[in-house]
Amino acid sequence: MNCKPLFLFACVVLAASAARGQDAADFFRQNCVSCHTVGGGRLTGPDLKNVTQRQSREWLIEFIMNPQAVINRGDPYAQKLLQEARGVVMPPISGMTRERAEALLALLDAESQLPKSQFVGLQMSDRPFTPNDVALGRAIFLGERPLANGGPACLSCHTVKAVAPLGGGRLGPDLTRVYERLQGRKNLGAWLVAPATPVMATTFKQHALQPEEILPLVAFFEDAARQGGQDDSAARLNFFLLGLGGAALALVAMDAVWRRRFRSVRRALVENARRLAR
Repeated sequence: MNCKPLFLFACVVLAASAARGQDAADFFRQNCVSCHTVGGGRLTGPDLKNVTQRQSREWLIEFIMNPQAVINRGDPYAQKLLQEARGVVMPPISGMTRERAEALLALLDAESQLPKSQFVGLQMSDRPFTPNDVALGRAIFLGERPLANGGPACLSCHTVKAVAPLGGGRLGPDLTRVYERLQGRKNLGAWLVAPATPVMATTFKQHALQPEEILPLVAFFEDAARQGGQDDSAARLNFFLLGLGGAALALVAMDAVWRRRFRSVRRALVENARRLAR
């Protein structure tokens, strides 16, 4: 009996299985870890360790594929999850299919059996932050201290009240109160580990923040939230006025240059006319 074809078939099956497992892990890391851990406790959403022992696989697949539909039909367990999440509804996940949902559940089963899952999450210290923590976080936010993995400074897309003379970027939201919006340091830290918005996910996929950068950033955002308010847009007004003033000065300068040039040309023409008249 020729075993070689059987051996090759087994290798192909194992390779495909490993690829699916890796795909599920990457998918979970990109889409889920900002709200869930596996063995690390609740974030915005529940800890998913042993989740398949709490509900049937079919229910979980249906919920993963369309959380809002399960909530809307008044499902008691879905309502309980919604209450525990303080009204935050799990958003639909782009690219989700039944096959992918099944792969995610298989991944969660495997991770739940490990002494420590790779998705246990960032374990944030609960010690009080110091002024040095806040100052370091501010320097990271402003880009005064470059990120270890080469990512862009937060200031390029976001602003925080009174953080800089001309404010920050406007591509992303004002982060003055992000500490409050995400309900504390643990959720905020999880978000910074794996940002779930499309722009940030793409930007930081290859430039992940390091734990020693996340802690001071959380300290900075906690301090900003404590001071309260939002960006008052004074920086934008100052920038507009500065630009308007610069444009006015440029026009005055151009007018002066043009007048001198015009007069010099006219003087030459007049003198030439006088010479011809003689």
